[in-house]
Amino acid sequence: MPPIRQKLLGWYDQAARDLPWRHTRDPYAVWVSEVMLQQTRVETVIPYYERFLESFPTPHALAEADEDTVLSRWSGLGYYRRARLLHAGVREVVAQYGGTVPEDEEARRSLPGVGRYTAGAIGSIAFDKEEPIVDGNVTRVLARLLRIRTPVGTSATTNRLWEEAARLVPGERPGDLNQALMELGATVCTPKQPRCESCPVAQECEAFAHGEVDTLPVPRARKAPMEVSLCAVVATRGRGADRKVWLVKGDQALFGGLWSVPMHEGSARGVLTAAGLHARLGSEPVGEVAHVLTHRRLRIDVYRASAARGSESGTRRSFTANDLERVGVSTLTRKLLASALRG
Repeated sequence: MPPIRQKLLGWYDQAARDLPWRHTRDPYAVWVSEVMLQQTRVETVIPYYERFLESFPTPHALAEADEDTVLSRWSGLGYYRRARLLHAGVREVVAQYGGTVPEDEEARRSLPGVGRYTAGAIGSIAFDKEEPIVDGNVTRVLARLLRIRTPVGTSATTNRLWEEAARLVPGERPGDLNQALMELGATVCTPKQPRCESCPVAQECEAFAHGEVDTLPVPRARKAPMEVSLCAVVATRGRGADRKVWLVKGDQALFGGLWSVPMHEGSARGVLTAAGLHARLGSEPVGEVAHVLTHRRLRIDVYRASAARGSESGTRRSFTANDLERVGVSTLTRKLLASALRG
């Protein structure tokens, strides 16, 4: 066994965190965990993962659920497109493979939302296949270990990282090897103040040897988030426990089709008109909400409207507070509702 591989596995056996998805090799559960962990901290994911599998313990259970129910279990986790693609992918597994996640790599990669990384995670962890993975943590570890000095995100760097990961994975316990790389990046080889004194492969690390740990990996240039000013209207009807709030299916690109408070650039009256609602509209905003998305920084003036009425449809409905717990609602929508309905 290559020394680096042996050291990584030995370290992982001693240092790996006790995480719920590490107690299973069920490919469906591995799939759920890997999708949730994309761009999201482990501590945030744990309760969502446990609740999601409690609600949808099998591929059949998830496939049979409607989209609102699935998104309600994802609500607050963000990046809702992940949930929609997971739902679509699992439905295809049920339709095409009888609910059994395919062992064949090409079949896995043909599923909606399953790219090279997710396919490799399922393949190596659930099926013990020698398939590499490269995520943010693995990128950082390999860039430092091998002193890769080209910017992250370029095709040259991406190709090099996958090639190096593919060189490391062959051998016993490929799933654990991949998880060791991720774990090392998450807990030791961190973006800032890495704990090189605790690293099992520090002696093999080229960045450590050349004093370049703090400058690698080389980040790609990022554009500043675009500033966007919006107007939102929290339109209600009724009072007290009978009060309902009108929501619409949100922008697919921004909010993954979750139920959202009506909003767009322009006037509050224009927001109501675009939403197909009639209501008594307040003359002044009752609050302002700031919200940062990946490429946008939103500043939203919040208006309140009462006695709202409209015809319900697949993209426009009124909800009680209890109803909102059973459908997908974004964190931003909850902020907007809190801003307008408090007190």
